[in-house]
Amino acid sequence: MKQRLKRWLFGLLGKDPEAVVVSLVSGAVHGATLPGLVVDRRHVVIEPKPEESTGELWLRLRRELAPFRVALCAAPLDDRRALWAALLAFPGKVLAFHRSGERHHLRVRSLIASVLFLRGTDPDRIFLRPRWLCPWKKDRSVLPRSWREIPGRGFRPGKPRVAVLSPYTPWPLSHGGAVRIHHLLSEASREFDIVLFAFEDGQAEADFARVGQYCALLEIAAKPRYREPRWSTLLPPEACEFYTPELEAGMRTVMARHGITQLQVEYAQMARYGGEVLVEHDVTFDLFAQVHRRTPSLGSWWDLFRWRRFEHAAFRRYPRIVAMSEADAARIGHPEKTSVIPNGVDLLRFRARQARPGTAKLLFVGSFRHFPNVRAYRFLTEEVWPLLRRDDVTLTVVAGPEPHLYWPHRPEDPRITLLGFVADVQPLYEEAAVVVIPTVVSAGTNLKALEAMAMERPIVSTPSGVAGLGLVDGESVLLAGSALDFARAIERVCGDAGLAAGMASRARQLAEAEYGWAALGRKQEELWNCQPG
Repeated sequence: MKQRLKRWLFGLLGKDPEAVVVSLVSGAVHGATLPGLVVDRRHVVIEPKPEESTGELWLRLRRELAPFRVALCAAPLDDRRALWAALLAFPGKVLAFHRSGERHHLRVRSLIASVLFLRGTDPDRIFLRPRWLCPWKKDRSVLPRSWREIPGRGFRPGKPRVAVLSPYTPWPLSHGGAVRIHHLLSEASREFDIVLFAFEDGQAEADFARVGQYCALLEIAAKPRYREPRWSTLLPPEACEFYTPELEAGMRTVMARHGITQLQVEYAQMARYGGEVLVEHDVTFDLFAQVHRRTPSLGSWWDLFRWRRFEHAAFRRYPRIVAMSEADAARIGHPEKTSVIPNGVDLLRFRARQARPGTAKLLFVGSFRHFPNVRAYRFLTEEVWPLLRRDDVTLTVVAGPEPHLYWPHRPEDPRITLLGFVADVQPLYEEAAVVVIPTVVSAGTNLKALEAMAMERPIVSTPSGVAGLGLVDGESVLLAGSALDFARAIERVCGDAGLAAGMASRARQLAEAEYGWAALGRKQEELWNCQPG
């Protein structure tokens, strides 16, 4: 009876009594977005035409779907024309989706969440609530409380002992910070016995064994699961993610047991643990100051305020500070206790290889875990890429582990290849004609630039991308501040083999003179020898 009544009622309205679901698709996106979610409905796929405006598409939707009762309409988030046409045609029934598959039902009753999703907020964090606002919430942070001891090579009689604290285990070499920590500790371990306190992130026992070749002992904590909104704490969220009082107490107990009085803390976010040496891989408040200058907002001001307050307090508290460059040392502002130990490069592993003539392959290496690399990737693909006039230019991006967690959008251009973690990037440097460093905000010094210098690959960079390395514009690098200048610089290097070879050769000479790990390891040893204990 109910079905007959429904058919009769919708028959009077001139509509099919069975509800349908609609997918608005274009380009490489196919119509399988909703069929996998709603399996018991008829599906209608409509492809927007390139020449249609929002109003024309809305009118076509109303006409073509007039015979149907629409239950749900999926529209791509990155096609705002299709999205707005769907919202106008079927208010309250639109399922917006990223091309990566993330989706959200846009409804008035979840207005704030819908607006945040439209603005690109990670869907995983939209519904997070701070503990102080919702103490009853179930989705809570899970932070480690204890260290797991893993034997290393053991302690040697008569060798001085130091402890090093890092938010990452420095193997595999999945990002620049791991490369730096691995090489400096490996070099300094000739004269020092090192106890490493670090956090795991998917390492296997073989990875810990690799670190144990130069560390006397490893103390490993589980990877944190931090579930607080980024805006909700007075301390920077990164400083809350890796800290618990239990971990600090356990670390001090281990140090006392082995007679260690000197602790080197890697990264400003770990400064809450205290210690004798703080290593500023980048001056983080300066990084957020750059972000705030480029795109000022309440959120960018709040990030800057928190980091400036937190980091300056750490500068006052630590007896010694390590900066990556003289420029960073000046920003820190404590010359009496600040030393410069720059990043380096493995000159034996990254050796010059002859470039293949006539290629226009670009390479960008930058883990998306470090948010400036995501901004650099967007600047390159969204602003620079459309301005390139050469059709033979291709781009390979090494985005580090799980890049979809930090930037879910996939490139549609078949000439762009986005890779995750790559254990050995050397073959990619060998294939590349040009290494691009399109960072729009940056601090510290970039190891990807040093690797390109050692491999004798010409570099096109923004000024911030190679800051502090001593490269000279037009001689050992081409610098470009705007998208148009960056595109022109790429085309200039790709079209002038003599210019490319000359810049690459001079950059290799600079790397050999100043950035070998052996010399930098001696600076690390000198720093520890100056410390009491």
